[in-house]
Amino acid sequence: MVKQKKLGVLGGMGPAATSLFFEKVIENTEASKDQEHIDMVILNHATIPDRTRAIIEDNKEPFLEAVKKDFEIFEVAGVDHIAIPCNTSHYFYEEMQAMTDIYIINMIEETASYIRENFGEAAKVGILATDGTINTGIYQHVCHKYNMKAQVPNVQDQEKVMRTIYDFKADKPVDVQEFERIVERMVHQEKCDCVILGCTELSCLELATHVRPYCVDAMQVLVNRSIILSEKELKKEVVVAHLE
Repeated sequence: MVKQKKLGVLGGMGPAATSLFFEKVIENTEASKDQEHIDMVILNHATIPDRTRAIIEDNKEPFLEAVKKDFEIFEVAGVDHIAIPCNTSHYFYEEMQAMTDIYIINMIEETASYIRENFGEAAKVGILATDGTINTGIYQHVCHKYNMKAQVPNVQDQEKVMRTIYDFKADKPVDVQEFERIVERMVHQEKCDCVILGCTELSCLELATHVRPYCVDAMQVLVNRSIILSEKELKKEVVVAHLE
């Protein structure tokens, strides 16, 4: 009997995004019965220290100590790959990968690679993410690595992006239309070919039809790659946010 691949999901960053990731893996896996779905070990580690704060305050040790224990659980559980549905945490990717022999899917690299393949190597890419992700330059760096241009929002729009993210985390009303206007400015004024939804909370938003084609959902990229590495068939290759 062929051994089934097992996926480890390091979640809790935040919990709603982890739940959405789980749902998307199920929805996008070609399966006609329970046994054809992917075996997953999901750690909803909600008490992991805030990633943005760890970066801005240059205090990474508490975060890394927390995830190290999670990797040890994954090793005991025998998972084959690890998915981390949190963009900001990938600032610590190399340090996290050094902690375990299990391959951690690089959400940032996979997203940039997808954009290059689908929008071209001369693409101009807008980046909508947390202050931590923006300040580290992880998406800007990987765009430049693929010879693409990167564009971040102006100060006022970045504040609105952060408000959108943290309002969602706090279960407060989210002004989705305001966020959509930021996407429109990035596309029409800044001339971006596409915009990365570079925070998993942004992946949870229900966006209007007219902005969806411009939005590349990094979480969906991670979902697709997780399914492929688990040696399952993709039911549908949906990467542009919420686009059926």
